[in-house]
Amino acid sequence: MKLSKRQFFSLGSIGVAAFMFGCGKDATAKARFAVTLTDAEWKKRLSPAAYRVLRQEDTETPFTSSLNKEKRKGTFVCAGCNQRLFASNTKYDSGTGWPSFWQPLAGGVGTKTDYKIGLPRTEVHCARCGGHLGHVFNDGPKPTGKRYCMNGVAMKFVPG
Repeated sequence: MKLSKRQFFSLGSIGVAAFMFGCGKDATAKARFAVTLTDAEWKKRLSPAAYRVLRQEDTETPFTSSLNKEKRKGTFVCAGCNQRLFASNTKYDSGTGWPSFWQPLAGGVGTKTDYKIGLPRTEVHCARCGGHLGHVFNDGPKPTGKRYCMNGVAMKFVPG
């Protein structure tokens, strides 16, 4: 399919507008969270890797998190503020290289639309501090069909 210059620039304008409006509606940028710290306080509290993921929305390298192999009963909590995020009985091996869950704990996470790769994805963040955790996809197991694909460095495991 060949596009005329007019069609090309029209499509480009639509893409730029969608990107700008999507980025402008960043739920975490305007939201007020129960735990709010300065950038310096976050850097002091978190490891460099956790800071990059939680505060700068980076992604850890797949298959590097010790939480991938965590199989004990317990709770996965936010590494930034200890908010309860996921129960261990919702964790499964998605084969992606990141800890994956089919359902978060009630009130544990929030979501927003993320356009960082040019296409819309659903970003998952901690409901208490707004820290970036990962993304949720619609290719998970029953009963929800969701795959909460989380960065292990953004979480801690609490046995029990």
